[in-house]
Amino acid sequence: MSLYLWTFGVSIASALFPLINMEVILGGTAATVGDGHALALAAVAGGGQTVGKIVWYELTRRSFDTEWVQKRLSGPKVSASYQRWQQRIDGRPWFGGTIMLVSSFAGVPPLLVMAAVAGALKMRMYVFLPTIFVGRSLRFWVVLAGVESLLG
Repeated sequence: MSLYLWTFGVSIASALFPLINMEVILGGTAATVGDGHALALAAVAGGGQTVGKIVWYELTRRSFDTEWVQKRLSGPKVSASYQRWQQRIDGRPWFGGTIMLVSSFAGVPPLLVMAAVAGALKMRMYVFLPTIFVGRSLRFWVVLAGVESLLG
């Protein structure tokens, strides 16, 4: 149980501070705990990363309500561009969801940046949360399963 709590906590920290590399930590964990934990650890780490990315999402979303940001968005060109992107995300959830899923699995574009962009564009949580969780869990499962198969 403590292995899963530790993994959850470290994965939240790695979502908040990108210098903490969760893939390396999970690789080391897989090398020490043996077979049979890959799927559960991947899901726990994916959940922790999702929680951490919610923080980035909310910080950015709330910053867009400040007077300073609203002043920057008040220009006609910037405002039109922002509204166009917000309509794309809001009107076509599959569009934003696909981008978030690819980002959360492949890391391109970087997930931290995409979580902030999702917050800025006020992506719906029912799109944001599952795509981050599924993408990150799959990514971590690939890492864990790869290490387990290498170690035999």
